[in-house]
Amino acid sequence: MLTSFEVMQAANISRATLNNYISLGLLPRPLVKNPEPGASTQARQIGYFPDEVLVRLKRIRQLKKDGYAMSEIARQLELGGLLIPEAPMQAHKTTHATLPESAAQPVAADKKDAPQPAAPAQTNLLRLTVDHIPFPAYMVNYNFEITWYNEEARVELLGEFDRLPADIKERNALAYLLKGRLGRGGTNREKLLEFYLLLGKGRLSRNDLMNMLDTPVMLKGEPLAEARPSGTLVQLPITLSLENGEAVRYIVYASYYREGILLIYLPGHADSDSLLGLLERRDEVIRNLLKKHLPVLTDVAVLVADLQDSVRICTELPPEEYFELINQIWSAMEPIFRKYYGTHGKHVGDGMVYYFFPQPDCNYIFNALVCAQEMKASMRRISKEWQLRKNWVNELYLNTGLNEGQEWLGIFHIETKVEFTVLGDTINRAARLSDFARGGAIWASKNLLAKLPAKERQRVQFGIRRQDADGREVFVGATYSRINELANLNATRNEKLCDIAALPVTEIMEVRV
Repeated sequence: MLTSFEVMQAANISRATLNNYISLGLLPRPLVKNPEPGASTQARQIGYFPDEVLVRLKRIRQLKKDGYAMSEIARQLELGGLLIPEAPMQAHKTTHATLPESAAQPVAADKKDAPQPAAPAQTNLLRLTVDHIPFPAYMVNYNFEITWYNEEARVELLGEFDRLPADIKERNALAYLLKGRLGRGGTNREKLLEFYLLLGKGRLSRNDLMNMLDTPVMLKGEPLAEARPSGTLVQLPITLSLENGEAVRYIVYASYYREGILLIYLPGHADSDSLLGLLERRDEVIRNLLKKHLPVLTDVAVLVADLQDSVRICTELPPEEYFELINQIWSAMEPIFRKYYGTHGKHVGDGMVYYFFPQPDCNYIFNALVCAQEMKASMRRISKEWQLRKNWVNELYLNTGLNEGQEWLGIFHIETKVEFTVLGDTINRAARLSDFARGGAIWASKNLLAKLPAKERQRVQFGIRRQDADGREVFVGATYSRINELANLNATRNEKLCDIAALPVTEIMEVRV
């Protein structure tokens, strides 16, 4: 077995070229394992290639000299029987595609006589996937906490940890980078901090960045606003130095999604065509990344909203109009959820569940409260529209429950669909609060409001409606009550509220933005 360094020396190629050949499927992925006895390295793990890889590289060099394109070189290697099988213990698959048996023909002696592949086969031959990105890659949320990574990123950038901690707050990517082999030097640390300020796209301030780190790092100055990247896919150059002074150059591709940022560190001279082809398939990429999303323990505010008397409304309306109504409600609410960084969760029926996670530039709990208020206002407009349209007196209400807690976030997925799911009592209690609410009211747990900073809590008008000695309803602000004091739990409709009988709650009347 040969180390990557030995392969590069013997074949006289750069690391960028080596990585490029791996990404195109011309070479197998290395077998990552502990160094062989006597190896002159302090690295915990090294990539090893089979000895036959040198024969393959010699053939590649000759085919390039003969004028073949890279896609045709891959085909010629397949036809010539120069495939190198994966090592039995290797954890990853190679990226080359398997040709049909009909393609197994001898290699022609002359280029003009070489069999020409059909266009579809050539297109699929070099199709890169998330599983086979040969460069360091990882995904972060907008607090720069790691939600996915590949082996190359773990070894080359993030510090070769055994596993990430369960608590999402302990997964800060920048902290891992600064502990990795490229983040230990003072100059590198400054460059990485400046780089992350650029990635933050204005949502991440210098103070936010420093609060993420255990040890302070001096920055010469804030990057200029006009230097910040724009668009859903940007590329940023970064040059870092190894401990021996050797420069390591990357082009970092940052692909922005609603769920976070995918970062891929392309070596400076590597071919980017196959990588760009992958990143252009945005829906496929994010679906595959979410399937690999690591279950994490995270703070979350949960919003559950249900259409009041939906069974009766469904009975009264023709089926096509009922579906039209539900789709109109969803269409009206979706931009509001996006505005406040809500993440769609799993829900049965015509109701909705959204999760709000900590953000770098705003309070996730306050986001959930303002979102619920805007939903309530939007629902009033929809109700008036349908009253005029149908000439009926029905009022349409979305009853909303809000709760906050620390829970496990994971993914349920089938082949074509991915859903975020929070496990635990936080979502169950929010759902029960939605069942308790009537007339489009917003009810929240005391726990949720207690976690708001005092300045933001003062902007929320909340309280309990009570009866005075004369039986008149009086609103008592800034107070809470238990569910069993507000509802008759012996009533059939309220049976499901027994789960939260002792939960202190309050009604949200107004949120001043």
